[in-house]
Amino acid sequence: MTNSTMTGNQQTEAAVWDTLQHAIAECSGFQQWQAQHQTATDMEPLPQQVRSYLKETLETLAY
Repeated sequence: MTNSTMTGNQQTEAAVWDTLQHAIAECSGFQQWQAQHQTATDMEPLPQQVRSYLKETLETLAY
């Protein structure tokens, strides 16, 4: 049986992720990335843009 409400831990994690993605969105690196990818990200919501930015950044660092 599943519970349809979020547990306290899930709520905390969601709040941390929300705060983190807003902090990332305010950083200059993200803003530069966003300007470079403007046409590709125009229709994407902020959480998806942040995920794409983090993925690309981590892939670059992996080289």
